[in-house]
Amino acid sequence: MKMNYFVFGTNDMQKAVTFYDQLFIDQGLNKVHDQGRMTLWVGEGFMFALAEPFDGEPASVGNGTMLGINLKSASEVDEIHKRALDLGGVSEGEPKVRSGRYSAYFRDLDGNKLCIYE
Repeated sequence: MKMNYFVFGTNDMQKAVTFYDQLFIDQGLNKVHDQGRMTLWVGEGFMFALAEPFDGEPASVGNGTMLGINLKSASEVDEIHKRALDLGGVSEGEPKVRSGRYSAYFRDLDGNKLCIYE
């Protein structure tokens, strides 16, 4: 089994797209769909999207929901975590070794939680 893609809801598509455009710089991703209520970034074995909820209700953060992204090195974890905070994200765990993996946690502008690790 292989996961196909992951989607986070957003209440401000323009701000969210700007955040992820900057977060994904130099990651080998292409924005392949950027219109209407959904924006997608695609790379080798990676597809991520932002969407305004189809039902028209406000997007909300799933309690216990988190996206994990595997990076190439500890220095890249440090760099992406710092970049997320510089872009207005909130730290949920500074970079360090946890369960044998170097990782860090943050929330995006809509409060969605991400874990980045090497």
